[in-house]
Amino acid sequence: MQEIETFKLIERISSLLRSEERRKYATIGLQPVHGQVLEYLAKCNKYSNTHAAVAEYLGLTKGTVSQTLQILERKNYLQKTTDSEDGRVIHLSLTDDGRALIDELKPLDIFKQAESKVSRQEFDTIGQALQTTLGVLQKVNQTKSFGSCRSCRYFSVAENHYQCGLTEQPLDREDTDKICRDHLPTPNSFIDQE
Repeated sequence: MQEIETFKLIERISSLLRSEERRKYATIGLQPVHGQVLEYLAKCNKYSNTHAAVAEYLGLTKGTVSQTLQILERKNYLQKTTDSEDGRVIHLSLTDDGRALIDELKPLDIFKQAESKVSRQEFDTIGQALQTTLGVLQKVNQTKSFGSCRSCRYFSVAENHYQCGLTEQPLDREDTDKICRDHLPTPNSFIDQE
C-alpha cells in the first residue's frame, strides 16, 4: 500500500511540474517537448547529438522529433551540421539563443524554491519527503492541494460519523480517502509553514 501512495505522490509532483513547464514555454510560443530537446542537446556528447539519438532518449517518434527540430531551427535555437566523416549524419547543436533559453527556463523556479525549503528537513520515509515536497510546490505555485479529506482542516469525526466542515455535509467512509479540490491542509502541515 505504501508503494501506491509513494507512486501517487510522484505522479502528482510530476503533474504540477509539467503544468508549470507548459505555462512557461507557452509564454514564448513553445511546447515542453521543444525544451526537452534543447535540454538534451545541451548535455549530450558529440556522438549523441543526432536526430535518432534525440528520438531514442525522449522516447518519441522520428516524425515528432523532425517537426520539433524544424521549429527549433526556424526559431534559431539549434543548428544542424553535416558530419565531416559521414555526410549522411547530421549533428545538432544549440545556438547562443538556444543556450540562453535553457539557462533562462531551467530549472523551474518553483522547484528551486521548493528544494531550498525541503533540503533543510529530515524525513523518516520517502513518502514523507515527497508529501512535503508536493506541499511546498503547491504553495509556491499557488495551486490547490487536492488532498484527501483525512488530511484537510475541514475534516472532522463526530459521534462515529465523518463530516466536511466546509459543506457541513456528512461523508461516507469511502469519501474520506478520496481527493477534494477544496482541500486545505491541516495547520501543522509543512505546506503552511513559511
